[in-house]
Amino acid sequence: MKTGEKRDLALPWFRDVRRIVLTDTLYYDIVIVGSGIAGLRAALEVKRAFGDKLSLALISKIQLMRSHSVSAEGGTAAVLYPEEGDSFALHAWDTIKGADFLADQDAVWQMVKLLPEEIRQLERWGMPWSRRPDGRIAQRPFGGHSFPRACFAADKTGFYEMQTLYSRLVGYDNWDRYDEVYVTSIIVEDNEFKGVTAVDMKTGEFLVFRARAGIIATGGAGRIYKFTTYAHTVTGDGQAMALRAGIPLKDMEFIQFHPTGLVPTGILVTEGARGEGGYLINKNGERFMKKYAPQKMELAPRDVVSRAEMTEILEGRGLKDPVSGLEYVLLDLRHLGEEKINERLPAVREIAIKHAGIDPVTEPIPVRPVAHYSMGGIHTDIYYRVLNLEGKWVKGLWAAGEVSCASVHGANRLGSNSTAECLTSGRIAGRQAAQYVMKLKEQRAPEPKPSEESVKREEKRIFDMLLKHESGSATVYEIRAKLRETMDRNVYVFRDESGLKKALQTILELREAMKKVYPSDKSRIYNTDFITVLETQNMLDVAYAVTYGALLRTESRGAHFRTDYPKRDDENWLKHTLAYMTADGKLETTYIPVTITTWKPIERKY
Repeated sequence: MKTGEKRDLALPWFRDVRRIVLTDTLYYDIVIVGSGIAGLRAALEVKRAFGDKLSLALISKIQLMRSHSVSAEGGTAAVLYPEEGDSFALHAWDTIKGADFLADQDAVWQMVKLLPEEIRQLERWGMPWSRRPDGRIAQRPFGGHSFPRACFAADKTGFYEMQTLYSRLVGYDNWDRYDEVYVTSIIVEDNEFKGVTAVDMKTGEFLVFRARAGIIATGGAGRIYKFTTYAHTVTGDGQAMALRAGIPLKDMEFIQFHPTGLVPTGILVTEGARGEGGYLINKNGERFMKKYAPQKMELAPRDVVSRAEMTEILEGRGLKDPVSGLEYVLLDLRHLGEEKINERLPAVREIAIKHAGIDPVTEPIPVRPVAHYSMGGIHTDIYYRVLNLEGKWVKGLWAAGEVSCASVHGANRLGSNSTAECLTSGRIAGRQAAQYVMKLKEQRAPEPKPSEESVKREEKRIFDMLLKHESGSATVYEIRAKLRETMDRNVYVFRDESGLKKALQTILELREAMKKVYPSDKSRIYNTDFITVLETQNMLDVAYAVTYGALLRTESRGAHFRTDYPKRDDENWLKHTLAYMTADGKLETTYIPVTITTWKPIERKY
């Protein structure tokens, strides 16, 4: 067994896939897939718990520190100053109300109680939080929160959180990082995690990671949309692998559209811009949010603000970008002044100048709703243990961060609660996985060993495509483009039966077309064409789950708004969707109840 040593595969004959497929098997106590905030926090918790007693592999499809968490801008929510009027109950209530009462309330309570510890722990590890004049951690308002509780580091919060976590992690031994290693499957046998398979993109080698425990922390799936804040690497890999492993996805129809995506690129303009006092105005210069959320105005929850923006646009009060054709409203920061913008929103100014040619000190920024977050994900309990369709723990497997769904966000996530959950879920999953593995080691339990059949089946699935040639009429890039256009058009802020049926039909046709699409590049080393095909297969499966769940849910709740069913329907739809894949590759759904411990649903007003 190996723990990271790699054989040299730079041999002339290796480039011809038909001659040989080399497989390297590696053993670790714990494997973490994904290196964003959740993955790093989980890795750090494993090491804090038992140090070098446990071996750990941290796997990333890109360079470790380029995970999309670095793009998180605005802040991380936590109750730091109860003496000033904030409280756990207030944070929990804001989160549950913001979630349109689909959040599991026991999971929400757990998160809000852990968050102050996480913020202060990051501070001790060197996190450069922005400060109040008295030196204490500063907080700013965020949408849907009734107290300014978003802790921030200017507008680069995610970047600094990742740097802080990684800087602490490198102080520990007995862990290996695997950059540019693309995980292709989660091996689950007899309802027990046995490991993952992967392709080393640098060499083309097929890797099998055997492990006693696994933590999936692969992030969201936002690149199924064209207009999105996500990096191009965020393709729903963890969600799709879970489906193929027989694990259900929960509440995938709930996709958050952030109100301020920069036109025409989709780059995020942080909610912190409105938290610092920015206005949303239409082409007539009107602060239109007074019509939709008179109390909260621009700081209403994101689903409310996004629908307001689209209403303004659809009723003719937006503007139109002459190049992309996208219609938009304006985010006005001019009244904040150059000094405040440079201190609190330096990245916003840099992004606007660089990518839109607009200086927000002197001009308003063009924005429109943009795909930003998946409230749904891999079905877990409140301790982030992955659950099967019967609600039983898949032994040895956890999920953390955006890929997971313990359902703290329900139908709509509040801003600054995403990095918050990444920290708490990483901590919980990391600690539990470490304790689980230590117990097995103390009991001298046998090492996990995936069946040869599982490994060979996955090897054949992915590498056979390098032996075949395209016989379909579309390329992978055309399929990917059509998927994104379909999602933007029919599975956006406003949805209806007709559009969702069209989207679903297109997705099913594209899934069928993908069966005849193979990489045009047949080499093994740094074959990005090969990875694009694998990613696109995943994207289609995730888009299928999103669209199918949205079509079946005949109500409007949170980020899922049906113009043909504009009311929330608690009698029939106060429940979680579970989507699972059948043996023939089709999706089916079932439903489970929402956990309500404290507050019963009421009408949301802002």
